[in-house]
Formats: sequence, structure tokens, C-alpha cells
Amino acid sequence: MQSAVGVITTKRDGGELSEAQIDWVVDAFTRGEVADEQMSALAMAILLRGMTRRETARWTAAMIASGQRMDFTDLPRPTVDKHSTGGVGDKITLPLAPLVAACGAAVPQLSGRGLGHTGGTLDKLEAIPGWQADLSVPRMREILADPRVGAVVCAAGADLAPADKRLYALRDVTGTVESIPLIASSIMSKKIAEGTGALVLDVKVGRGAFMKEFDDARELAAAMVELGTDAGVRTVALLTAMDTPLGRTAGNALEVAESVEVLAGGGPADIVELTVALAREMVAQAGITDIDPADALADGRAMDHWRAMIAAQGGDPDAPLPRAKHTEIVKAPDTGTLTRLDALDIGLAAWRLGAGRARQGDPVQAGAGIEMHAKPGDSVTAGQPLLTLHTDTPETIPAALEGLRDAFSIGSAAEFTPTPLLLDRLAH
Repeated sequence: MQSAVGVITTKRDGGELSEAQIDWVVDAFTRGEVADEQMSALAMAILLRGMTRRETARWTAAMIASGQRMDFTDLPRPTVDKHSTGGVGDKITLPLAPLVAACGAAVPQLSGRGLGHTGGTLDKLEAIPGWQADLSVPRMREILADPRVGAVVCAAGADLAPADKRLYALRDVTGTVESIPLIASSIMSKKIAEGTGALVLDVKVGRGAFMKEFDDARELAAAMVELGTDAGVRTVALLTAMDTPLGRTAGNALEVAESVEVLAGGGPADIVELTVALAREMVAQAGITDIDPADALADGRAMDHWRAMIAAQGGDPDAPLPRAKHTEIVKAPDTGTLTRLDALDIGLAAWRLGAGRARQGDPVQAGAGIEMHAKPGDSVTAGQPLLTLHTDTPETIPAALEGLRDAFSIGSAAEFTPTPLLLDRLAH
């Protein structure tokens, strides 16, 4: 007979949990038989002692088994999804999902909301008038099967890996978020449960990312690729840089507008580069070899799928996007080359302006955020606009400005060293 104390002490003492122990403790926790304080103790033991590949795979399977598993194998096109570990200005899902759908794959993208300095995809899309994040599974299937659409971006239902939702809330308040086996199983339990046939992971590295160090990000990426592979999901991971914000906007409606620019054939070079790189990985994992996503972006097919995707979820792709009531310009103090623009500082300032939330369930301002008029490597002149702050609550501007005091550096062109966006690729 299993007991919570027995499972905790096994891991506390450095032992390897058996499959029976893992299955029991996750199920009992989901049912409320294992108390929050007991699961918190186990999470801390896992953080300190780690987990083997076998343990992590079984833990992930138990998380999936705590709820329903979706199945899209009968769709007339292959399914593939993308997951990003989150960053600042990371709007990639918005142009990426319709682009991959335009190439012939079905994209069942279950996304989340922002917390703290990283933005949430659902918050961004909810800036579009009428757009709805909540879809029933039958409606998801209809949209994915429709050749004019082929992509959905929606919230995960409550019955998808419910054990993970309960455990994540505990990890957030007990100092156990950083455990790589628990991070990997949290992400992958939801992605495997959503029923996609293939998955591409965008694991961010740097100041604005969850993982600040390359080695930690690579360890997480490797763990997730292993979990996906073990579960029969074709999985590949790209490690991408997040010291500088992606694109030139951070904030909900601001990022939607920038995504539409990309779909229209323009937009910032880094957004286009990463969108196309991830799309190429996704179509390859889906077994599609006769189309280059760069062509589908250039000829307008991706834009057609974007408009259809927004409309299919109740949104009006032609409606004006919300605009903040107040703006404040930060001017360049010197003439020279912008050598640094700190992603974490930009993300925190956008959060303070109302683009993000401190707690789950808090409202966000659709129009709040920051426009970046220059990126590292650009020449700037003293007095020119460097950043524009947007908010409906002008009382937040002083705190945001204070947080931006050390967010950028201006020096000589010789002091700037460009860094690649794509850092590594991991596949099984």
C-alpha cells in the first residue's frame, strides 16, 4: 500500500521512484487524497534530488492520465504544434500558426496567458475585437479540418492534464518552479495530451527568458525532446536568444499589429527569421516537403489563413485594434550605436504599464506596452525617440521609466557585437 510519506522519503533520500509510486501519488493528488503540503514536500525533494529519464517519462504519463487526451489522428492533414518557453515580444505564434496551416498542416495550438514580464499569446489575441479563446473540442476539429483555416489558438480545457494545473500552482508558491524534470513534464504533459503528431519547441535563453543560462536551457530542451520521443510525438527543439526583445513591440495589441505586418510581407527581420525557421521545422516534422514556408509568407497565403483563423474564433480581422490613452516617449540621451536593449527590463516595464499581470486572473490592458524605435546595432541620434510607452493608467509611467533607466546602452559601433538568434538545435 502506497503512502505520501513513503513516496516523499524515497525521493528525499535520493531513491528512484517506482512506476507504482508515481502513478499513485499523481492520481491521489489529483483526487485530493494527497494534501498540498505533501505534494509541496515531494516537489522540493524532486528539485533537490532530480529525476531519471524513466521517472520523468512516467511522471509525465501520469500527469496526462489525470485527464482526457485529445486525438486528431483522423484529420485529413498531419498535425504539428509549437511551444515557446516564453520571452519578451515573443509574438511568433501569431504569424506562425497560419503560416504552417497554409503549408498544409493542421496546427492545434493550446496557449496560455501571460504572468509577470512574459506576455501570453491568448492575451494578445484577445486584443482583437470579438476573438474568443475558449473553444469546444468539436469546434476545434471543425476549424482544423477546414482547408481554408487549419489552425486554432485557444485555451486548454480544465480536463487537460488537471494534475499539472494543481501542481504548477503549488510550485509557484513553494520555490520549486526551477526543477527541470518538473518544468519538462509540465510542458510536455499538456502538449502530448493535446494530441499533436509532431512538436517543435522554442526554448528561450537569456535575460528575458525563464532559463538565463545556455546549459540549463539545453538540459531542459533535451529532457523535453526525450519526453516527446518516448511518447511517440516527433519532437525537435530550437534554442533561441532572448537577451534582446523580439521585434519592436512588447504588449498585446501592439504585438498583434506587428504580427499582421509580418503576414503582409514586412515586419522586423528577427520576427521573420524566427517565424520561418520554426515553420520549416514544423512542416518537416509533419512530413511536408513540397513547400517552403518563406514562399507561403511572401505570396499572401499565410495572411489568408490568419484572417480565416481569426474569423473562425469570432474575431474581426479588419477591426481597429485598441490603443492606449496615454503615451510617453523616452529619447536617446546620446548619439552613437545602440549596443544593448535589455529584454527583462523592457518586459517588466511593459508589465508595469498594464500589459501583463501579477496574479492569475488579473485583467490586462489591451493597448498597453512599449514600442522600440531602435534595436541593438542601429545608429541613434541624441534626442530621437528610442522607446514609446503606452498605457491607460498614466500613474504607472514613473515606475516604468525608473525601470528603464538601465535598459539600454549607447556606444560606438565597435562596441556592438551581433549575436545569432538561433543558438542550437536538438532532435532525437
